[in-house]
Order: sequence, then C-alpha cells, then structure tokens
Amino acid sequence: MISAKRGAFVSKFHQLYLVAAPLFRRDISARYRGSVMGLAWTFLVPLLMLAVYTFMFGKVFQMRWSPDGVDEPGGTLGFALTLFVGLMTHSYATEVLTRAPTIILSNANLVKRVVFPLEIFPVMAVSTALFQYFISLIVFLIFQVTVTGTVSVGVLWLPVIILPFTILLIGFAWVLASVTVYFRDVAQFMGLAATVLLFMSPVFYPVSRLPQELWPIFLLNPLTFIIEQSRVVVFTQAPPDFAGLAFYFVISLAVAIAGYFAFARMRRGFSDVL
Repeated sequence: MISAKRGAFVSKFHQLYLVAAPLFRRDISARYRGSVMGLAWTFLVPLLMLAVYTFMFGKVFQMRWSPDGVDEPGGTLGFALTLFVGLMTHSYATEVLTRAPTIILSNANLVKRVVFPLEIFPVMAVSTALFQYFISLIVFLIFQVTVTGTVSVGVLWLPVIILPFTILLIGFAWVLASVTVYFRDVAQFMGLAATVLLFMSPVFYPVSRLPQELWPIFLLNPLTFIIEQSRVVVFTQAPPDFAGLAFYFVISLAVAIAGYFAFARMRRGFSDVL
C-alpha cells in the first residue's frame, strides 16, 4: 500500500515537472524576447540596481552600517555589498508578490481545461523569481571578488536560508493568484505593498539601528529574518540560526499548505469569472 502511494506520488510529481519545465523555459525566454540585449538583461538589471542604490545611499546620503551591525570593509563599495544582500531578497519577494496576482488572468485560456494543473502557474512565478535571485547572487559574487579579493564561503548557506522563504512565497503566490481572479484590485495594491516592504525591511539598515520598541513589529516581517541571516552567513562566515530556520520552515510549510487548499477551493469558480 505504502509503495503504491509512493509510486503514485512520484508519478504525479513527474507529470507536473513535464508540464512545468517547458513553461518555465518559455517564461524566461518570453520575458526578453524581442529586446536587443536578450537574456543579458538578467545580469544588467541587478548591476544597474546595485549602481543606483550605491550612489544614492553610499555617496549622496553617506549611509554606513552601525558598528554593532555587519561591518563592510571597503567604504562605500563595502556598504554596497551589504546593501545588495538585502536588495536580492527584497527583489525576489517583490517579483513574486507583483507577478503572482496576474498569473492566472494572463493564462485564462487554460483555465477551462479541467485536466491542466493550474496550481503550476503560481509556482512558475516563484521559480522565475528564484532564477533571477541566483543570477543576482552571481553578480554579488563577482562584485565581492572585485571589492575584497575573496569570495565568502558563507554563500553556501544561502540555499538553506532561501528554501523556507521560497516555500512561504509559494503559499503567498497561490493565495494571491486565486484571490485576484475575483478581486482585480489586489494586483494594483501589490505594487504599493512592495514599496512599503522595501522600507519596512532591513535592506538599508540593520535591525539593531531601530529603536528597541519597534523590533517586535519588524521581526513580524518575513523578510527581516531572511535578510539578517543572509548577511550573517555571508559576512561573518558563521552558520545560520538553525533553530530560527526550523521555526521559519514550519510556519512557511503551514502557509504553503493553507495557500494550496485556498487555491484548490477558489479555482472551482475560475471559469465562471474569467
């Protein structure tokens, strides 16, 4: 019995992979189709983002990390490294939060195909954003070698840190994708939410710089723990907080399961609305 169930699960997973893989490749290629630079934009966008934020916050506003935060060797360029780790995580979340709401709407022609696994589309939105995250990580490593002359071995911990965050984003993506089919204003709101999230996350500052009475509020932000842990492993070479990651993983899994069941329940009416 257990063997049969395991075989059915593996078969189902394989079928989903066969559907998702070409959709993922199509999504990546379609994004830059017709542009002169093509896939080079996947590298240029994080580079330009890094340059703009470094100039504004490192040169114009002369911002530096607090002494009890993560030290950045190399002055402004070192500050840029610290800043970029936060931007990578925020951009990953923003890509999901702004794209997931319209992912079902933009594939409305497939909704009435009962056999088509619509739950793949929100996962695809997360996968595309995760692809861009790792491209940004490559840009970060190149920049780190340029500034410090070395590559932090702590980056090897980043997949461990990003995994529970990815599971959480999949849960959010399922909810956003299904709710927006019925309430189209959600898609408009998420752009504003992404901007608010940028300044409510420790992207431009460490949590330690905030007044202590605000810490509980900021720690409720799901980006805070991920950004802080990413900086710890990258800049101090220390392992991540495994207890914190385990708790984060449990919460993320609960959100993902709830998101999946919410999507499964709401998808029944998709064809009536679209």
